[in-house]
Amino acid sequence: MFDMLKIMKQVGEMQTKMQAAQEALGGIVVTGQSGGGLVVVTMTGRAEMTAIRIDPSLVQATEKDMLEDLIVAATKDAQHKAGEAAKAKMADVTAGMPIPPGLLSGLKL
Repeated sequence: MFDMLKIMKQVGEMQTKMQAAQEALGGIVVTGQSGGGLVVVTMTGRAEMTAIRIDPSLVQATEKDMLEDLIVAATKDAQHKAGEAAKAKMADVTAGMPIPPGLLSGLKL
């Protein structure tokens, strides 16, 4: 039997859990790197970049193009890790909820 009150209660609980999870994601720190650690990008679980570290050996005019490519690669690595952390956190929040597959995949944190 379809119990609308039970579903509404579950939705309210999920909203509260999702808000807490979003706040927790701000406290998660991930790092992405490229070039064997020559470029390291630090982000929160919300994919907000907080720091970038560049090995001094790359700071030469002749290495400009490579440095730019390494920054992009390290940023993508950190974003991927932040996305994985967000996915894991949201899986905890929605555990046991009858949510269709893919419904939360476009969720922006």
